[in-house]
Amino acid sequence: MQETAWQAFSERMSCEDRWHVDCVAIDWPLSSARAAELAERALSVLTSVAALEDRRVENSDDENPLLPEIQRLEAKLTALVYMVSQLLESTGALPARQRLRFNAIGAVLPAASVPPDKGLLLRLHFDACPNLPLELAARVERKLEDGRVFVVFALPNEALGEAIERLIFRHHRRQIAEKRHLTN
Repeated sequence: MQETAWQAFSERMSCEDRWHVDCVAIDWPLSSARAAELAERALSVLTSVAALEDRRVENSDDENPLLPEIQRLEAKLTALVYMVSQLLESTGALPARQRLRFNAIGAVLPAASVPPDKGLLLRLHFDACPNLPLELAARVERKLEDGRVFVVFALPNEALGEAIERLIFRHHRRQIAEKRHLTN
């Protein structure tokens, strides 16, 4: 399993950048209810990030031309309500930026940021909505020679993995556009 997860991670498109990220220890293994709760919240965050970063919502099979705009507004309102509630209960600043490489399989991050127990909650804060962290349950899979660790996400459904892959693709597309803009 260990080599398989690492190999799958290495072969997929991933996103590497400096993000506001931290980790907290969680009980492992996750209960089904807790995994479902985290997955639902993560999907909501990813939808909100997509709505805030992009002009369109990607999955519109309906013929109603207003549906994508309504979905985008709904995601923005959800994000706004969550951010306001987080601001009201917030006691501190964002975590420090750290080099992080991640995709739908897992993440590679500095070992110092990972709690000593096996289970952790990776909290990734995006610049588009810093008070709306993407929280992904994970477990340490292997320690790398360069002082970083590889963690594997506990994704209870395909929808969450696909949403992470769309985020990675958008980030990659944006990086390419920025490079092209700088060379022109």
